[in-house]
Amino acid sequence: MKKDLSRRKFLQRTAGAASALAAANTFFLRDTRLEAASYPTVAPSDRIRFGIIGIGMQGSGLLAAAVALPGAECIAAADLYDGRHTLAREIVGNPNLFVTRRYKDLLDNKEIDCLIAAVPDHWHKQVVVDAVHAGKDIYCEKPMSHSPSDGLEMVKAGKATGRIIQIGSQRVSSVLCAKAKELIAQGTIGDLMMVEGSLGRNDPTGAWQYPPPFDLSLKTLDWETWQGTAPHRAWDPDMSPKYFARWRCWKEYGTGVAGDLLVHLVSGMMFMLGLNEPPKRVLSSGGILRWKDGRNMPDVHATLFEYGEIPIYFRLNLGTESPEIYRFSGSKGILEVTEYALTYYPQTGKDESPSYYSSGFPRAMREEYVNKWHEEHDPKPTKEPGLQGLTFHSVSWDEQKPHMWTYFDAVRTRKPNVEDVVFGHHAALACHLANESYFRKAATTWDGEKIKT
Repeated sequence: MKKDLSRRKFLQRTAGAASALAAANTFFLRDTRLEAASYPTVAPSDRIRFGIIGIGMQGSGLLAAAVALPGAECIAAADLYDGRHTLAREIVGNPNLFVTRRYKDLLDNKEIDCLIAAVPDHWHKQVVVDAVHAGKDIYCEKPMSHSPSDGLEMVKAGKATGRIIQIGSQRVSSVLCAKAKELIAQGTIGDLMMVEGSLGRNDPTGAWQYPPPFDLSLKTLDWETWQGTAPHRAWDPDMSPKYFARWRCWKEYGTGVAGDLLVHLVSGMMFMLGLNEPPKRVLSSGGILRWKDGRNMPDVHATLFEYGEIPIYFRLNLGTESPEIYRFSGSKGILEVTEYALTYYPQTGKDESPSYYSSGFPRAMREEYVNKWHEEHDPKPTKEPGLQGLTFHSVSWDEQKPHMWTYFDAVRTRKPNVEDVVFGHHAALACHLANESYFRKAATTWDGEKIKT
């Protein structure tokens, strides 16, 4: 996509500046999970047979990533649009792959070990709850839920059944984010003062104006089922294909930039800071400023979160392109984390020269102060301290294979995964609170059962 190419150009332009401080301390982080994807075989007992529900833009990528991992085999695919049945068979390379419009056919299939679901947000809860009650583990795309109440039902179902539920925000499995978590935890940046994050796009595709499939009709799409719990709309040849392809634009089906983009910033931040809780208070501002195409979700959305005493400020903008970046500010410097790199810029937190406040002293007093300051603070010759920064590079934090590897490993071993149903619920809650604050034009809080202002 265009946004990815632009991000890479930005990184290339800023690489020199980012490495100037830390050129002598630059490292590459390996990801052994990606290396394992090149292994030719696995033991038959370790093979995973999975089904996928939803093979659209995101689902098709997940399917391709999953079948590229050793020991993973797709044996069934479900989608309400027939064209994606063909697509699933093309990706898997099996013209006889079982395909269906009914996802419950996959729940009834005893040969399926687990599921992957990439469906519109308003279908997440029903698919996940049905899957775990049918005894299936499931990987569900982000955001986990379409509403706080949906999230509560999903958490309840996950805990009641004990099934593996993993949510699809890939940076929770990123080696870059893991290194950032390690540096923050060991005090590299000192006491944390603030967290900032931002992302900007400036093109129709980035604003979800996707081209609908040319053959969408009541013959090729189960339009009635697709609408699910959303308000019923009769088939409209002009608007219905747009709802189908661009559902993120409408709150009836999606969760806007909060659920599509903010949830990645929130999930990564929670992982890197070791948090697993909803924010205490949320305040949002924004509007539909660029893409006045009938959508009812904002295209500019800025949100201030309170997690304990630390302010966290995330900015999303579909009208101006800018790189996606985190900035963790601490008493010993700044840690910047981007898609392909993290860089630590150290700070001493001490005066580097006599205080400029002394300019208000009489001359004799000022000279006495300055001389004394130098006597007490100037380093001895050859003992001058040197600030040492750090830079780490690795694969994209959006790489899907590590996250899919984490999921399949949890299915095999039954070990808990980080981005489980509780973590996913807390990350989604932050986004729901941000949306609610935007619509109510007031700060919001969560009392454990409902949103309050």
